Amino acid sequence: MNEKMPVLFIGHGSPMNAIADNQFTNTLSKLGQRIMKPKAILCISAHWMTEGSWVTGMEKPKTIHDFYGFPKELFDVQYPAPGSQRFANMIKDKVEDPQIHIDQDIWGIDHGSWSVLKHMYPEADVPVMQLSIYMSQPPEYHFKLGCELAKLRDQGILIVGSGNIVHNLRTMSWADDAKPLDWAIEFDEWAKDKIIKRDFLSLQKDISKTEAGRLSIPTPDHYYPLLYALGASNSNDEMHFEYEGIDNASISMRCVSFGLRA
Repeated sequence: MNEKMPVLFIGHGSPMNAIADNQFTNTLSKLGQRIMKPKAILCISAHWMTEGSWVTGMEKPKTIHDFYGFPKELFDVQYPAPGSQRFANMIKDKVEDPQIHIDQDIWGIDHGSWSVLKHMYPEADVPVMQLSIYMSQPPEYHFKLGCELAKLRDQGILIVGSGNIVHNLRTMSWADDAKPLDWAIEFDEWAKDKIIKRDFLSLQKDISKTEAGRLSIPTPDHYYPLLYALGASNSNDEMHFEYEGIDNASISMRCVSFGLRA
């Protein structure tokens, strides 16, 4: 494979997007059509938080329904993509620091991954691995690990960070016409500006310096996947915001691609 794979950050929003047909899910479908079919996908999902950094290595990862209170139709969804011990070992070998551990039986593919990939690759015919988020580590750790993962792009592996730049469940609204909160708009626009300027240092160090930032990131689990995508990008990559908007008053749906032509 001669072409370097792109890097994506997807604001995945509600699990219901997995079974929805809307502008966001249509964007995901088109992304899957625009990207050269990868040899494998490495997804950094906001929903696998661990001690240490782990990558799934099982050949048949299970579909994990890590939510509650949603319709049975959503729990019935299966995403039977294969895994890959071979690619998991390659990731472990290529990442020099930190040490990556291989999980053979605990995790699988959670909704941060399958709710996105179900639209991008509906045939579930591309091997999928998940990388966990070492939650006790600071933002710099996750960005640095993203830089290490950049090596995988030349190996035909698509890197997908799946989270949300603004993610505050305490202030969200389920109303279809929920108005975005001012502070959610403010921080989302601040992050957009920093991404455009490739000011990735501010996106690591300055996220909690404003009230808007503190409200937007009450916990960093959904924010950290962005840092992996930023770290895996390079300065020569074309950058595009594939989708943007605020759902449920306080969930940013912003999606950004690096290295993908418009």
